[in-house]
Amino acid sequence: MIDALQQTLGGDEATVLDLACGPGSLARRVLDGLPNARVLAVDYDPVLLDLAREYLAPYGDRVRVVDADLTDPSWRSVLDVPRVDAAVSTTALHWLWPAQLVRLFGDVADLIRPGGVFLDGDHFRFDARTPHVGRWAADHDRRTQEAAFTAGALTWQEWWDAISVRPGHDERAAERDRRFAGRDGTPPTAVDFRLAALANAGFAEVGTAWQLYDDYVVYAVR
Repeated sequence: MIDALQQTLGGDEATVLDLACGPGSLARRVLDGLPNARVLAVDYDPVLLDLAREYLAPYGDRVRVVDADLTDPSWRSVLDVPRVDAAVSTTALHWLWPAQLVRLFGDVADLIRPGGVFLDGDHFRFDARTPHVGRWAADHDRRTQEAAFTAGALTWQEWWDAISVRPGHDERAAERDRRFAGRDGTPPTAVDFRLAALANAGFAEVGTAWQLYDDYVVYAVR
C-alpha cells in the first residue's frame, strides 16, 4: 500500500485519509513512507482513538486524529477539508454492512481528487463458488495465527487486558460499548462485491493490487 501511494503521490505534499484507523499503525506507515504527507486518521472507537492519539503524537501537525462514525451520512463534515489526495484503510471496513459500504465508497469517491487513489487492505472471504481455495485460506489463517501466538503475539483478551491499565480506560470502554451496542456482526463478502461497489461509486479504475489467499489490497483510481 505504501509503495502504491509513493508511486501515485511521489514526494509531493499530500493529504491522505485513513478510514477506521484503529490504533494508528497504517497512518504511521504512511507518515514514515511519505515525508511530505499529512494524514487525517478517522475512527469511532474511543479506546482505539486514545491509542492513536498517543502513538501518532510524535508527528505533530502532520496528523489529525478525528472521532467520526463512518456509518453516519454526515461523517465528512468533521474532516474540515474539501478534498484529499488519497485514502487508505486496512482490516476494518469488513465491519460495515454492504449497503453502508456502498454509501461510504460514494463519499470517498467524492472526497478524492481526480487521479487520486483509494487502497483498501482487508479480508474478503471466499464463498461457495470456491470451496477448495476457501479451505486452503482457512487452514493458512489457522497456521499463521498459531505460529504468531507461539512466537509471543498477544491474543485478543491478553491485548485488551494489557491496555485496561491505561488511565481513563474504563470510561472509554464504557463509551465504546454504548456506541457499538446493537451493531450486529456483518456478513462476509467476496472481493468481487468490493470491486463492484467501488466501480459503482464512480472510480475510473478498480482492481486487485495484492493478494494472499483471502487477504487482499484492492485499489480504486479516481
